[in-house]
Amino acid sequence: MSQKTVISSVRSFKEDDPMENLTGKITIVTGVSYSKGMGAATCLSLAKAGADIFFTHWSPFDEAEGRLEEAFPSKLCEKLNGFGVRSDHMQLDLSLEESPNKLLNTVHNKLGTASILVNNATYEAPTNFRTLTPETLDIHYQVNNRGTLLLSVEFAKRYEQQFQNKKDGRIINLVSKGPDPNNIAYIATKGMTIAATEPLSVALAPIGITVNSIDPGPTDIGWMNEEIKSNLLPLFPSGRLGRPEDAAKLITFLASDDSYWITGQTIRSEGGFLGK
Repeated sequence: MSQKTVISSVRSFKEDDPMENLTGKITIVTGVSYSKGMGAATCLSLAKAGADIFFTHWSPFDEAEGRLEEAFPSKLCEKLNGFGVRSDHMQLDLSLEESPNKLLNTVHNKLGTASILVNNATYEAPTNFRTLTPETLDIHYQVNNRGTLLLSVEFAKRYEQQFQNKKDGRIINLVSKGPDPNNIAYIATKGMTIAATEPLSVALAPIGITVNSIDPGPTDIGWMNEEIKSNLLPLFPSGRLGRPEDAAKLITFLASDDSYWITGQTIRSEGGFLGK
């Protein structure tokens, strides 16, 4: 049996399941770089719901962070294809001005025009008031704000051209907040994304796109050592730390038709986390 036949059969099954309502929709997920990350969990959750997936990654940053998995993109594609969907990926430096159009052109050529965008890519480097420099602040801004916002508006323009009179466009941002004095640049730039969520949602509502942000709180995606885990655990009343699958499930819901009346929101999906 050909791969095309298998995908067609799986999609036929999914179309009969009201819970699997993303069948045939093309989704972009940025910043999918390693197996334990929120991006990987999001891709798997969306693919399980029937969406075709195109994801980006940027190995220089992951190598600098000590978490580079060279074979990861191809392995993730194999897993996604196992759900009967199409998938592809590319390296992308979101700090470059040409990256939004480069990404959207590639997605169009490989899979078609996307109707769902998950802005998961981020840049983060520890900065406090003594170490913050113009250069450090600029690179945070270039990825977390300029790259994310320009990608969102270019995505919206293409959606408007391709999907006139449709109401299933989705933009979902991953954001953060908090009083961490050693992450000033990161939290400040993520705060700008939170601020942009509501006005962008108003701008895009007439063309059928909702815009929401998710704050997943502290999530165990490989950066926590045992000391950090033991300090954070008492702040979760449910008795466990956040997992990447927690945010992925909410993203999948916000990507679905069932979420259409929700827009302009920043949703705290953090298990009742008692920290700020």
